[in-house]
Amino acid sequence: MMQKRIKNKVKYFLSIIASVPLLPFIYFQGKNIRKKVPKLPEAKEPKGSTNGPFNKTLNILSIGESTIAGVGVYYHKNGFTGSLSNTLSINLKSNINWRVYARSGYTVAQVCKKIIPKIEETTTDIIVVGMGGNDAFTLNSPKKWANSIENLITLLQNKFPDTPIFFTNMPPIKEFPAFTKPIKFVIGNLVELLGERLQVITKDKKNVFYYNEVITLEKWSKKYSLSNNNSEIYFSDGVHPSELTYKVLGEEMGNFITKKIPS
Repeated sequence: MMQKRIKNKVKYFLSIIASVPLLPFIYFQGKNIRKKVPKLPEAKEPKGSTNGPFNKTLNILSIGESTIAGVGVYYHKNGFTGSLSNTLSINLKSNINWRVYARSGYTVAQVCKKIIPKIEETTTDIIVVGMGGNDAFTLNSPKKWANSIENLITLLQNKFPDTPIFFTNMPPIKEFPAFTKPIKFVIGNLVELLGERLQVITKDKKNVFYYNEVITLEKWSKKYSLSNNNSEIYFSDGVHPSELTYKVLGEEMGNFITKKIPS
């Protein structure tokens, strides 16, 4: 574990050296992107259920940033948590009650401070956390990210001591069509480093798991027989997922969780 942390620090240091000359370009390009990309609202109805001919019922909490908040679709049932719930219901032969606690634009530190204290539930069976994009956009270091993640895990385990926590994979920033090459290089590399650090953190923690699959459109296109040349089918605004992408994200995360939960 120590070797992986050192390797992560070295990669971060080298990425800083490579990124510094690009920062002025990124600043102005970022401002231009904010003007061009439409500000989409978060999804509505953050509470729902998936029911079938089952005797068992499981409760799920989804926590995180814009992807969990469902930016890009009108209702959460068509977003990540709805897709996740549908997949888990089939895989685990269970009814699923789900609740979303998320806010677009939040870092892990903000989630710890502003979202976790507002969670009303006192028990739940599965917790899913989707973070990483905003910590990368704000250029948080892997160390700062790690400290925030450790705090988040502690807060959740204090509230729900016996509940497994599942972290989704990192957002595919290098695939965002709205981003320029310099932004994809700097922010995309950083989010991958944050993912590597998250893998180190979760590896030896009891009941905490990280889905470390790196998302690429080429891989998805081959797997689901989709066009790799039309980014519009994957992104609602060039940054946030489309309904199709939410469906795939939820299914893949649901299959990952299914493998980790005892049948």
